[in-house]
Amino acid sequence: MLDLGFLGKEQKALTPKQAIWRTLAWITAGLLFSLVIYYFHYHLHNLNTVSDFQVFKQTYGSNFIVFDDINKCRESFSKEAFINYITGYFVEYSLSVDNLFVIMLIFSSFGISTSDQKRILVWGVIGAVLMRFLFIFLGGLMIQQFHWMIYLFGGFLIITGLKVLFSGGDDETINTENHRVFKWVSKFFRISKENHTGKFFIVKDGKRYATLLFVVLVLVEFTDVLFAVDSVPAIFGITRDPYLVFFSNIFAIMGLRSLFFVLGHGIRNISTLQYGLALILLFIGIKMIFQKQLQNLGFNEVHALLVLGSILLLTYISSFIFPKKWVGP
Repeated sequence: MLDLGFLGKEQKALTPKQAIWRTLAWITAGLLFSLVIYYFHYHLHNLNTVSDFQVFKQTYGSNFIVFDDINKCRESFSKEAFINYITGYFVEYSLSVDNLFVIMLIFSSFGISTSDQKRILVWGVIGAVLMRFLFIFLGGLMIQQFHWMIYLFGGFLIITGLKVLFSGGDDETINTENHRVFKWVSKFFRISKENHTGKFFIVKDGKRYATLLFVVLVLVEFTDVLFAVDSVPAIFGITRDPYLVFFSNIFAIMGLRSLFFVLGHGIRNISTLQYGLALILLFIGIKMIFQKQLQNLGFNEVHALLVLGSILLLTYISSFIFPKKWVGP
């Protein structure tokens, strides 16, 4: 409500200063929520006895140590939940940035005005929340009922990571009229190719037409589905706690409209982002498949957070060493 309602009333695009400050505020909110996780998360699961912690550990495959003392159990559980939330938040935020790059490309290809971009972004964020919630619910249900699904998710992430790694960079244009979504929408609606600012449908000569703005909305929602397919298995590779999965996803989505204008004002020159995200997906996929072997070697959530943090840091630094014109074929 705060992001899409109160802060979404402006008709004009955010200035660079406004966009940066709002983005930093949402990131701060996401990080501060980790304290709520640390101090209160065991209440959410109603973990009141040592046996409750033992059952939780067996159900969700957690790694925290179960002690005979209830206070030590809570401390061990809270530390793991805190680290898993932070790790999941950064992973999901990175994938959300990649999602915004695709949306920016869509807007550019269809020539969408700034005011219409803001309108579509509102629906895009709502769609992202709904898609993540749906995929988290289905993914958590499948993993609990069919444990082998964790290996399927891991393999999917590895394949996706390899495709991103060797794709040679993102396309700079979208062939709008030959796009699959454009053709799919045209099967159900007549499409007006004229620019109708602020309208999804118009009536012309007594006939109802869908506008290009509606086609773009459908295309943006379609990208929400695609990125939910990537992001949900990624977070399940970090934790199977459904609340942590959902919280990290939602806080990563909040403030995306502000981040969109930050990227639009010039920060999209992070040229090696594609390769950083590919390495993140590969690492999480390998971690999902070889989780038991890694645990036997002493690899825990802190190590995973350090690996992911190192990948993000190297991605940012390398983008200055290798500018965009030198990245990709």
